Amino acid sequence: MRLPASLSPLAERNFRLLWIGQGVSSIGDSLVNIALAFATLSVAHSASALGLVLAAALVARVLALPIGGVWSDRLPRQLVMLASDGIRAAVQGVLGALLITGHAQLWHIVVGAVVYSFADGFFTPASGALIPQTVSAQRLQQANALMGLSRSATQVVGPALAGVLVALLGPGWVFAIDAGTFVVSAISLSLMRVAPITGRSQANFWTELSDGLRAVTSRRWYLLNLGAHALWNFAIAAFFVLGPIVAKNKLGGPSAWGLIGASMGVGAIVGGLTALRVTPRRPLVVANLALVLTAPQLLALAVPLPTAGIMAFCVIGWAGLTFLNEVWFATVPQLIPADVLARANSFDWLLSIIAMPVGFAVSGPVADHIGIRTTLVAAAVIMALPCLVVVLVPGVRHVKRTADGLIVLEGAG
Repeated sequence: MRLPASLSPLAERNFRLLWIGQGVSSIGDSLVNIALAFATLSVAHSASALGLVLAAALVARVLALPIGGVWSDRLPRQLVMLASDGIRAAVQGVLGALLITGHAQLWHIVVGAVVYSFADGFFTPASGALIPQTVSAQRLQQANALMGLSRSATQVVGPALAGVLVALLGPGWVFAIDAGTFVVSAISLSLMRVAPITGRSQANFWTELSDGLRAVTSRRWYLLNLGAHALWNFAIAAFFVLGPIVAKNKLGGPSAWGLIGASMGVGAIVGGLTALRVTPRRPLVVANLALVLTAPQLLALAVPLPTAGIMAFCVIGWAGLTFLNEVWFATVPQLIPADVLARANSFDWLLSIIAMPVGFAVSGPVADHIGIRTTLVAAAVIMALPCLVVVLVPGVRHVKRTADGLIVLEGAG
């Protein structure tokens, strides 16, 4: 039976296997964040202990990303992902067993979080670079949208389900479930038959790392987009830091903030569905303008509007963010050489990961100094203005989709 165009990537065997495996893995990912928090608190009974676990995990991931990018271009990306899945399955299985038997200590969770995050730092650039190897270029945006939709759907229901599972069974069993999902992902990866990338570099590690950085910095359209998106990640932190305070003081408490959070999940699904159907002729122009739609939700929180009004802006904003992501990850692989794509992806993620914690760190002190409302308005400007300016860059405007669905860069970039 012929699939509709929006689902056509599923007709390609390699992508279908990847989508199934990553969809199952996403279920575990959506559960384990809640379980990690309660597991840490159950053994350490301290918010500072949870902060230690999260900080250690973040540092490990930041360190791993550039290394993972190099090895994901050196080795078959499928193999890198298999190794990462195996390590993460083992870590979660061991932590699950320790928690279930009552033998877990804080250092177990810290070490587990570090090893897990380091392995994840290899998986992330490899997975982003593998998707273009599993599907034809004309279907790449739909493929990314399908991957994003599976993640968004699990993020809507996963945290609530995790809360129930932790309450009924304890966090250890959630870790065990997550370990099982990595096994499913590994099986799906092992069944794929992906053609190798030609033209792989044989230089030493540092030369290859420099080549990956050069692949980013030598393309003005790419570098400026990454800069705009890093500023977005820096500024959105104010929404998450100050939002709960506004909800507590002006909107009625945690239930309002919970509804606002759920609305972002709904928006992500809307954005993914839109990306399945809308393939803009100037992808980076349209995608960056869609990202501007996230700024009004900060303004709505600054007023603040009633909870329902903020939720409506969050649906629109997160739809724009998701659309940007799916278009971006369909565009970049067609403009960056395949043999350096994982390294380029790793620098993309690195900028995003570093910028947001900086935003988390400064949002509170800035708000204490100039006020919550002014901070949120300033953050909205920081989010929107770079995305508006970047669409004026000739290289960004020259990224176009051809009549047969391929993306090309016309002229100098």
